[in-house]
Amino acid sequence: MEKDVLVMIPGPTPVVRSIQNEMARDVQAFGDPRFVKDYKELIDDLGELFNCSGQTFPLAGTGTLGMEMAIANVTKPGDNVLVVSNGFFGDRFIEICQRRQLNVDVLAADWGTVITPEQIDTQLAKKDYTAITVSHVDTSTAVVAPIAEIGEVLKKYPETIYIVDGVAATGAEYADVDGMNIDIMFTGSQKAFGVSPGMFVLWASQKALVKRQSLGTIPDYYIDFEKWLPIMQDPGKYFATPAVNLVWAMKEATAIIKEEGVLARSKRHEQNAAAVRAALTSIGCRILATEGRQASSLSNVIYPEGMNDLEFRNTMYDNGVIVAGALGAYAGKAFRLGHMGNITEQDMVKVLGVLEKSFNACGLKVQPGAAVGKYMAEMSHAVVAV
Repeated sequence: MEKDVLVMIPGPTPVVRSIQNEMARDVQAFGDPRFVKDYKELIDDLGELFNCSGQTFPLAGTGTLGMEMAIANVTKPGDNVLVVSNGFFGDRFIEICQRRQLNVDVLAADWGTVITPEQIDTQLAKKDYTAITVSHVDTSTAVVAPIAEIGEVLKKYPETIYIVDGVAATGAEYADVDGMNIDIMFTGSQKAFGVSPGMFVLWASQKALVKRQSLGTIPDYYIDFEKWLPIMQDPGKYFATPAVNLVWAMKEATAIIKEEGVLARSKRHEQNAAAVRAALTSIGCRILATEGRQASSLSNVIYPEGMNDLEFRNTMYDNGVIVAGALGAYAGKAFRLGHMGNITEQDMVKVLGVLEKSFNACGLKVQPGAAVGKYMAEMSHAVVAV
């Protein structure tokens, strides 16, 4: 019998029972009127929830496919694109753009910091950019970008398409597509929505849709907005087979977010993340992201001196919790802890208890209950403050 392991990596995240039940339903034909109704409700609810007056595309695929879809529908070879990179996944846009024969300029932050709106403004003033890409949260560094403030800067550059990678953020960090002047935002099902991997959602503004029309025929097929627009407006039509059971799962996940409220959900993530960080720093860890730029969806946690990364993560796993290794220059020096989606305080208490036990097993002495106690105290203060 397989042991239960709580998945606390930056994604996939734990899937609650009501969402699991939707994935376990008997499959329906994609043309079944019941499914068509469900898919249309998902499309409309996602657009309303994140305030997108353009078109929302919940489709089968990963967040990386969302990246490609974003770039493919608003650029042509020879266009200038500004990639704002706050870490490993921001850099992924560079190759995607280069393969499309785009001229790429990069603003890259030191890991743990972000590129500021002022830096972006200075760069945008230097030449005409067709698009700019920004990761709302980069999972390699666990920094959160000031997407609302960047959106204000973009008002000065109305011809530039503002693309936000929300894969590790949307549904945890607050986002408002129209209100933040975002033209394209996308996310993955397996992150803060708390669904298994296999779907992505892309929100496109009216400006982005008009930009797509101006390009005529593009070389891409599956990720062409214009192939999917008729389906999103009437899912009874057919272009490519939807991920039927994942659509139901996303519908349930969206209902959970809708009931909680986007603002309330972001506040819950913020409070939980602050308590987690306080617990971790109380036992000698450090947080990579600088103060004020620390994500609510995950933390990149730098070990105290003397910790063996692989031994620690293996010990965590043996005790029923899996966390992720760090990337780049921090590989072996830190671990990444996801705390997004539909996780509970009870989940975090379990994780921190296992972390204390694993630290001690690896030779770094921690007072039993120290991290858990700090977390619970911080959460009780947060509740009182609300």
